[in-house]
Amino acid sequence: MKYKNIEEGIFLSRPNRFIANVNINGENHVVHVKNTGRCKELLVPGYTVYLEKNNNPKRKTRYDLISVLKGNRLINMDSQAPNVIFEEWAKEKYKNAIIKREVVYKDSRFDCFIQTEKENIFIEVKGVTLEENGYVKFPDAPTQRGIKHIHGLIDAVKNGYKAQLLFVIQMDKVISFSPNWHEQPAFAEALIEAQNAGVEILAYSCKVTKNSLILDKPVPVIL
Repeated sequence: MKYKNIEEGIFLSRPNRFIANVNINGENHVVHVKNTGRCKELLVPGYTVYLEKNNNPKRKTRYDLISVLKGNRLINMDSQAPNVIFEEWAKEKYKNAIIKREVVYKDSRFDCFIQTEKENIFIEVKGVTLEENGYVKFPDAPTQRGIKHIHGLIDAVKNGYKAQLLFVIQMDKVISFSPNWHEQPAFAEALIEAQNAGVEILAYSCKVTKNSLILDKPVPVIL
């Protein structure tokens, strides 16, 4: 996944979950934040951020905030990116398969459905940006929608489908992935239930640059 027209800025503040104030080349700008999550450990005043400049005259904001430098670690925080890079990766892995996005199964809508000659796979993709000392966790805020997706995947397995829950870690060089027991025990318990039911729980790190994001390699999952 490639970005264009990347500029560097200094994060100042976040008035609400959709916008932020960023200093770019000595001028303060209101920019769009491509992640509505809390991201409190990322959006810290003084942190270096990277933005994609757009040339759409109809938009109120000229920039999209896509990544942040946390210490020496560059973290992509574009919430739309995980599904994009997963689809790019899946097309390479499943070259002769039918791949569909946003597929409805009963009362759930999963990010991806892959149909091969041997199996039918429902896949839900979650982006991960919460990191501490190389360990990453999800979620950074309670998500009832996430629990609903897990239960939907469990039901799909019971009805003969293959199901995967993929955590796309939007950074590299991490040690392991775990559910965030402190933030939402119910989500962690649902993950364990899903694994016991036959849902594959996967985590992959990414190669991150200022203007690109690529799904890279598997990361150990510790539940």
